[in-house]
Amino acid sequence: MVAVRNISFIVMSTAMLFLLHFSNKDSFIPYVSPPAGISTSSSHLIYNFENTVKIGEYFKVMEDIVHQYNSMLSYPITEHHIIRNNPWVIDSLAASDYYRLKERGIISLDPKILPIFIPGQFLVIPDSVTTDSLNRVFKQTYLDLNIPEFKLRVIQADSLIYEFLVRVGRNESRYLAMSGRVTDLRTHTGEGIIVRHVKNPDFINPVNNQIYRVTRRDDGVVTGLPNIPWIETEINGVRHGQLIHPTTNIETLGKAYSNGCIGTSEAAGWYLYYYAPTGTSINIRYDLEIFDNEGNVIKLANIYNR
Repeated sequence: MVAVRNISFIVMSTAMLFLLHFSNKDSFIPYVSPPAGISTSSSHLIYNFENTVKIGEYFKVMEDIVHQYNSMLSYPITEHHIIRNNPWVIDSLAASDYYRLKERGIISLDPKILPIFIPGQFLVIPDSVTTDSLNRVFKQTYLDLNIPEFKLRVIQADSLIYEFLVRVGRNESRYLAMSGRVTDLRTHTGEGIIVRHVKNPDFINPVNNQIYRVTRRDDGVVTGLPNIPWIETEINGVRHGQLIHPTTNIETLGKAYSNGCIGTSEAAGWYLYYYAPTGTSINIRYDLEIFDNEGNVIKLANIYNR
């Protein structure tokens, strides 16, 4: 449970922190290239990138693109429409995950300076038929979290699209300076919707209201904070401050560790953001018995002693 505001925070100086270290000579960007077979001379609406766009600039650039096309088109489009029509962008954003880059021998000390678009890349703007189709897909998609399983799933029309390991709230009550009272830290169950995306969130420790401007990773490296939106839920008509957001310490995934929020990897945070626009349904349950792929019953640990 974390307070968030749409305020960018000031981080360490570039000289101290914002560097990229490469342990190999390989090209770093782009992570993923646009698909072949579509050219800027085709009948598609194409937005071409003439300059490099860094992740720290990404949302402002996308906002400008959305505004540009909404002033031209006879149907409304959103950032989610455009990026879901160009899924390689989500893969590229997910590839900027600190731990994924580390597997490639790259230590990124500031996620916000990583390029996401380079000159020559382009976005295919969805036409009205594609936009209508995406709207239907959005309505058919929902999130499902089983707390004792530590699994958050993206489901579309009863088909599993993604499954992510997450962390959930601790099985304890604790005084939080943020709320000014003793709070049950367990993640709340129930049905609800995604009500808001928080871009450029403040990272605040609810125990003492300390604002974090950098983070210490599991490997001991201190880095800047990721530029990934946090997803606010409303469960059973109540906003508990129970957010879905990435953690920079992935060793805590698969544990009851948080102050009530649902923690994901950075890569998962990007997929969830684009597969759960506002209005997306979410079901948070506490099922202690699940089935494996062969239909056998698996009994899970009763982490909340229910």
